[in-house]
Amino acid sequence: MERLQKIIANSGYTSRRKAEELIKNGQVKVNGRVVRELGTKASVTDAIEVEGTVLEKNEKKVYYMLNKPRGVISSVMDEKNRKTVVSLIDTKERIYPIGRLDYDTTGLLLLTNDGCLANMLMHPKNEVEKTYIAKIEGILSPSEFYGLKKGIEIEGRKVIPTHLKVRKQTEDSQIVEIGIVEGRNHIVKKIFESLGHPVSKLKRESYAFLTLGNLKSGEYRELSLKEVKKLYSLH
Repeated sequence: MERLQKIIANSGYTSRRKAEELIKNGQVKVNGRVVRELGTKASVTDAIEVEGTVLEKNEKKVYYMLNKPRGVISSVMDEKNRKTVVSLIDTKERIYPIGRLDYDTTGLLLLTNDGCLANMLMHPKNEVEKTYIAKIEGILSPSEFYGLKKGIEIEGRKVIPTHLKVRKQTEDSQIVEIGIVEGRNHIVKKIFESLGHPVSKLKRESYAFLTLGNLKSGEYRELSLKEVKKLYSLH
């Protein structure tokens, strides 16, 4: 027996937080009965209906890596009818992104219908490293660079990069590689903006041990069983 919102999230239907909202709003049924209590437990053998859709009990788990293009929303659907990352992947399964990349941010994004893995990878305690390449306006001074390496406070919490290096430099800009385990929204942009160097381009180059390899913008591939097992081992 597990909490109902966890079963719904693990099915890939939606996030746990959204599942809790649906339960409270009376949009979830267990064996034909409307359930509104968040503490309710159920079994995967129960007939669970969400917004009129019966959850499939033995849904095949799928795992994709996408090289997200600029101008695509990291969401299952968008109320403004903009293109979403899910629409780029040809699958019958109900997948969703693990975390998100901003509308104008490109690079490595994982999508799955495995709620257990998604929740594990996004949990702050597991400190999964992500590497970004940022084009910033201006040049980091030595004091800014070494100060950032030691850690910088953003909105009351300190962020310490796992690694930091300058890849390229022009008269008025730099290409900086930064590794972080943070999961807060817009965190890389906020780091450089706080130093007076706005980010003009941002790309996620790696997620844990996974890299884009030769995936072109908009292309995707399935993860291997070995890669999925290795992601689970990060727990």
